Amino acid sequence: MAFSLVLALAAATAQPATLAEFEAKLESHDSATQALDEWCEKRHLADPAVIKAQLKAKGRSPIPPVTIRRMLTIGRGDAYALRHVDLVCGTKVLSVAWNWYNPARLTTEMNAALAESDVPFGKVTAPLKFRRAPLKTVKGRIAPCPAKTISTHRALLVLPDGNTLAYVIECYTAANLKP
Repeated sequence: MAFSLVLALAAATAQPATLAEFEAKLESHDSATQALDEWCEKRHLADPAVIKAQLKAKGRSPIPPVTIRRMLTIGRGDAYALRHVDLVCGTKVLSVAWNWYNPARLTTEMNAALAESDVPFGKVTAPLKFRRAPLKTVKGRIAPCPAKTISTHRALLVLPDGNTLAYVIECYTAANLKP
């Protein structure tokens, strides 16, 4: 009897996930990283189920600087930073993300971790207790996401004092739905 239960559970986890299930997981968290951590573990996408940020080559921002400054509520002379990454679980790319953020609103240690490590933005900045303010969610792809994007999210990450920490574009891949 126990053996058949194990087989039934294994079969259940081998089923493809639906986009609705995946979106519900994302919506249940302010941090996409935390949602992806849980998703990766629940779906057994890798062992260990750890989300890492693979830094992409630096290039031009797909969003004009004036728009970014407005989204981050910073002045013309104030600095902002861009972190463009693939969020991976094992060998599976779950998301391609752009995070524009105000480094002045982070600690020195957080800025160093974002510049030098594979720790995702959401984990590095979690102590700031930001909340997610969704701007737009689209089933499928919108620019600048790659061709095989299944869902695109744009959001602001807002600090408890009301200041904007980051503007993000997240392009989720079909790897999230596969068994």
